[in-house]
Amino acid sequence: MSAAVDDELWSAVGDPMRRRMLDLLLADGSGTATTLGGRLPVTRQAVAKHLGVLDRAGLVHGTPAGRERRYRVDEAQLARAVAQLSEVGAGWDARLRRIKRIAEAIQRKRDSSTEGNNGHG
Repeated sequence: MSAAVDDELWSAVGDPMRRRMLDLLLADGSGTATTLGGRLPVTRQAVAKHLGVLDRAGLVHGTPAGRERRYRVDEAQLARAVAQLSEVGAGWDARLRRIKRIAEAIQRKRDSSTEGNNGHG
């Protein structure tokens, strides 16, 4: 049985900059828009917007830290995203195996029909 895919979660992790931010937050334990902005090739404002998307998806949670918010990764939600990705990947692997079997059967049929026509000419 397939679990429902959370589109908001997938959209959040689908962006390379947000994945980089998650990597940095996981490595550092936490961070603010300012600290992340200093390590990424985007403005602090862009970082803040990306953090908002990650927060709405539940992948990070911010707590007040002076005039900013300090963000930490929600490891349970991240694990949920990884589990969904694994499930989708397994589903595609199964589809690709079926396609391969069909293609091989078609090729065997063609090969056997070509062999039957050899020597008749």
